[in-house]
Amino acid sequence: MDKKDYLNIAQASDIQQKKERAIYRLLEIFPAMLSLGTLIGVFLFSWLAPSLVAIFMICFSFYYLLRILYFTLHQVVGYFKVKKHLKVDWLQALKQHRNWKNIYHVIILPTYKEGEKIIQESLDSLKKVDYPREKLIVVLALEERAGKDILDIAKKIEKQYAREFFQFLITVHPKDVMGEIAGKGSNVAWAGNEVKKMIDNLKIPYENILISSFDIDTKVYSQYFSCLAWYYLSQENRQQASYQPVPIYNNNIWRAPFFSRVVSTSNTFWQMIMQERSEKLTTYSSHAIPATIFFKVGYPNNVVCDDSHIFWKAYLYYDANYRVVPIYYSVSMDAVDSPNFLKTILNQYRQQRRWAWGVAEIPYILFGFLQNKKIPLNEKISHTFTILEGYWSWATAALLLFILGWLPIFLGGKSFNVTILSFNLPILTGRIMTVSLIGMLVSAILSTMLLPPLPKGVSRIKKITVFFQWIFLPITLILFGSFPALDAQIRLMLGKYMGFWVTEKLRK
Repeated sequence: MDKKDYLNIAQASDIQQKKERAIYRLLEIFPAMLSLGTLIGVFLFSWLAPSLVAIFMICFSFYYLLRILYFTLHQVVGYFKVKKHLKVDWLQALKQHRNWKNIYHVIILPTYKEGEKIIQESLDSLKKVDYPREKLIVVLALEERAGKDILDIAKKIEKQYAREFFQFLITVHPKDVMGEIAGKGSNVAWAGNEVKKMIDNLKIPYENILISSFDIDTKVYSQYFSCLAWYYLSQENRQQASYQPVPIYNNNIWRAPFFSRVVSTSNTFWQMIMQERSEKLTTYSSHAIPATIFFKVGYPNNVVCDDSHIFWKAYLYYDANYRVVPIYYSVSMDAVDSPNFLKTILNQYRQQRRWAWGVAEIPYILFGFLQNKKIPLNEKISHTFTILEGYWSWATAALLLFILGWLPIFLGGKSFNVTILSFNLPILTGRIMTVSLIGMLVSAILSTMLLPPLPKGVSRIKKITVFFQWIFLPITLILFGSFPALDAQIRLMLGKYMGFWVTEKLRK
């Protein structure tokens, strides 16, 4: 199969050849079979061979303890690097690069039906950056399917902000475009094509442009673009790399309910951990791409998880000679919040399921590895293990640790329950999980250190609740971790492909 063909695959039905379509379909089924096979196997063998399951659970608990300690170390290191980066004068550091003034930033802000205030807050943060605003091109990317009201809001906003930047462009992504999935990716891709026309007219070299694909609620700190430009100019082979900051969900952290704070903060900590493992880092949410890559490789318009997909597409395009550069500078976004508690629970689940739909990258990556003979075998093995283990753990780990680990005792029968192994199983796993609470304690402490200042009218007691909210982590990991991950994997297995669900944004 030609490289151009397999790079643009979104699902098995996109493949014409029957044999290759069958291979891709098997790869779509495999993640759910692995996760469900583990969970069903634990149930079944807790009855048939409880001793084997008990040994498995003890080994798994040890493995997870080592994993938690390893990740906690990276989490702490990543946190202090972020704090250090926020104190650096990045504009002064950037001025050491002779040609820094040649670098332009294109900021694409895709919006659907978000309110005027949310858009204004993001643009206000862009107004406050220390990077020369005559080098900023802001693109407000609208959706035709959102209706006329959003266009009226955009025209009003354009009058307020157009003079604040070098260029202010409004694009309207048409609805019902053949071959696209309606969502952020297709909107960004359309906006990028409109930006290309502008850039070509302005005759700005692509190598002097970084394109940032942001969520509409993304707020940048004042030195973000100076920091980004410094990283870009400091890299060898800078054109074949994406640039990833750390997302912090602080925009509405004082309003969001406890479980939403736990989920969003956990995501921040995971990103900090992954920044420390740059060889395994992929792009996520708000990130930056060289314009050369954006236009040459082509931003994906037919997938849900466009933020990670653009990395893998470029990785396969350049035969593994592509990477993500971790930037320890943060951007701020919204935690899930809705008008009422129950709707927030539902929306949090839906958002996690959409993120978990990243499992659809597994068949894309593995099929690409099968097609691309130029990628070294060790690279293929390393990435395959990382992504399979990651989605398997996402779907199964919390259930195994907090619920299913006790099954041998309940289902093993009298012959097992009188054994030494039966006696020691809860003791060993209990002690292992007690030690693993170190990770939860570290998360609780760091989460309070990441908090923005208390707004007026908010009691100081709120800070205490932010610390103690982490006692709900096991429940949160199951309800908003394992369940949506299994949901996504089963949908992929059954060929029930997901569309893009837009997370509700709220301002009170």
